[in-house]
Amino acid sequence: MPRIDSLYAFVAEDTGSGDEGIIGAKTAEGWMPLVGADMARVKSLRPLAEAIARETGKTIKLLHFETRREVEIISK
Repeated sequence: MPRIDSLYAFVAEDTGSGDEGIIGAKTAEGWMPLVGADMARVKSLRPLAEAIARETGKTIKLLHFETRREVEIISK
């Protein structure tokens, strides 16, 4: 996998514009956040984001984060 230098995330407004969270979808392996490092992944997740918007009535935004900063490294 290539280095992740930017990240796209589907985010829902909860109670207003100041209250947001990354949305996720339940899969056979468990919950999966709707995030991706490239547009191909984002395009594959879009139908899930659209379904969540329809089912919840919430506004869904696609955000793009472009600053990478390593906060911590955890090793064995």
